[in-house]
Amino acid sequence: MSCALHTDLANSVRLPVSVNGRVIPHDVISRETQNHAARSPAAAWQAAAMALVVRELLLQEADRLELVAAPEHDDKGRRETREEAKIRALIERDVVTPEPDEPSCRRYYDRNRSRFRSPDIYEAAHILFAASRNDQQSFERKRAEAQAVLAVLEREPERFAQMAKDHSACPSAEQGGNLGQITSGQTTKEFEKALLGLEPEAMTPVPVETRYGFHIIRLDRRIEGAELPFSMVEPGIAKYLREAASARAQALYIGMLVDQARIEGLDFQPRHAQSTRGQVS
Repeated sequence: MSCALHTDLANSVRLPVSVNGRVIPHDVISRETQNHAARSPAAAWQAAAMALVVRELLLQEADRLELVAAPEHDDKGRRETREEAKIRALIERDVVTPEPDEPSCRRYYDRNRSRFRSPDIYEAAHILFAASRNDQQSFERKRAEAQAVLAVLEREPERFAQMAKDHSACPSAEQGGNLGQITSGQTTKEFEKALLGLEPEAMTPVPVETRYGFHIIRLDRRIEGAELPFSMVEPGIAKYLREAASARAQALYIGMLVDQARIEGLDFQPRHAQSTRGQVS
């Protein structure tokens, strides 16, 4: 650990963290850091401390209101702790989340129609010449082999299936290089970019390099995606709007508790909701 980083971390843990006089032990914060990815140990410690401060604020408020709640199980069979149950009861009592109505869902649908489309489907085939840059000599040899096969296919495109069987290092070689139907995100970025630039029945003009090697790609057919009807996506839109409204309402509620609390040993800025590891949901 560098001297600067060591100093940064030391400054973060120098003072005890407390909420309205109740101290959150350093060892508890240290254990919590494993749940917070950050650019440095000091940043992880800060994020963990803020999450635990929020949790403590919610528990103190639940205790002030003398809330009692029986632990419940989620849809995966996991059981809440008693503290988690109290936080849930507090949120259910004090945080009102408006239920999205049909007009709200339709407005969201109309403003985001591009999101509600079935994906474009591509029927494609390829020939893979497996190569790695770790072996530069073999890498260049495979590039030359791919270029030579592509030159043959440009003159005799009907030989694509046979060339795939003879040369491709992909299991699809047994199907003449046929990949079936694929959608965006199912191939490497380089492969997808090349595929999107092709017209049906065309091949890539040069071998396409990916982390697997070199590909000769042929697009056989493109099936354009269609706009999904509102009735099909309304439940998902309602769920999204409900969760977004709930998150905003919880953030405002926690901000109110922060403003009313005495928090020491931690620079709690900006004052908004922090992660509570699923305690507030």
